[in-house]
Amino acid sequence: MALPLFVQVVLAGGDRYLAASWAAVRALVTETSRMKPEDYRVLAKVQEDASWLNPAHEDNYYTAAAILPWEGQMEATQSILRRATDARPYDYQPPFYYGFYLVHFLGDGLGAAEWLRRAALRLPDPDERLLMEDLASRWIARSQDLEMAARIVDAMAAQTKRKDFAAYLHKRSQRLRDLAMLRKAANEYQLRHGKSPESLEDLRRNGFVVKIPVDPLGIGYGLNQKGLAVGLESLKK
Repeated sequence: MALPLFVQVVLAGGDRYLAASWAAVRALVTETSRMKPEDYRVLAKVQEDASWLNPAHEDNYYTAAAILPWEGQMEATQSILRRATDARPYDYQPPFYYGFYLVHFLGDGLGAAEWLRRAALRLPDPDERLLMEDLASRWIARSQDLEMAARIVDAMAAQTKRKDFAAYLHKRSQRLRDLAMLRKAANEYQLRHGKSPESLEDLRRNGFVVKIPVDPLGIGYGLNQKGLAVGLESLKK
């Protein structure tokens, strides 16, 4: 049962932080294996209320992130994580989880990468920040607008102080532009022939590209089952 907020505070003797802890404990001890969809909606309300009462409550945001989005409660999850991000400026995990759910459930690579970069700024170790920014550049690649994604990765490269990492990011942006070009060519092929190309070589052989670009990361490009140009690593999953 999700009690009204004012009732929760009154029952806690006027202490909103105690009320938030009680709500978080209720969420922690819930047996989720037997829950129905409507029960998850109630759990989401309980945890969202807890995040309003105390947005910095670590157990509340962590358990919400671990359970709610997988049960269709994305709106509540992201609300809790946004509040935790603002209330815990030293903690990289809330913006990391927020970004992950954007790309995993909503396919928003650009938005996800921006949240991941926010998370990176909170990491004390420079190498860990680089790894997080590298992951952000990979998430951007899932965006539908690859040209925009490439420009964002270039902007990331311009902001880093590490020349080697900047060079690596520029390779990633070039890869995004290659994929954008190949996707455009594949789309033109489909419009002309009424079917998707069977391989990238079909694009070259029919004059839609002069040559197949060399992947700057050395992995290579290919076509998925939908005829969309992708990195070869995604075809192996």
